[in-house]
Amino acid sequence: QVQLVESGGGLVQAGGSLRLSCAASGSILSINAMGWYRQAPGNERELVAAITSGGSTNYADSVKGRFTISRDNAKKMVYLQMNSLKPEDTAVYYCNAFLMPLYSSHWSDYWGQGTQVTVSS
Repeated sequence: QVQLVESGGGLVQAGGSLRLSCAASGSILSINAMGWYRQAPGNERELVAAITSGGSTNYADSVKGRFTISRDNAKKMVYLQMNSLKPEDTAVYYCNAFLMPLYSSHWSDYWGQGTQVTVSS
């Protein structure tokens, strides 16, 4: 089985910083892209940032210049450094990985359980 486990969420004041971490574990053959999505109440889940196995990154316009995504391929981990946080960044943040399990020949999306980020004004 494959698991993605996030950590690092919490409550922070506007202007503050948080660092999210996500560890992928289990029967994984290969991981392609990894990323972070978020979902605020009443909103659809949206892409925050993504990173390929080669290190190419993609960010939502709303977080460019404030958030930085990185990954450690050897540890199967992805990180999201969030600076200059705003109340509108409040959401549940989900880790995503596009990977191939050892027991399958198909690439599939896997998700973590989510971690709450709350930014107070």
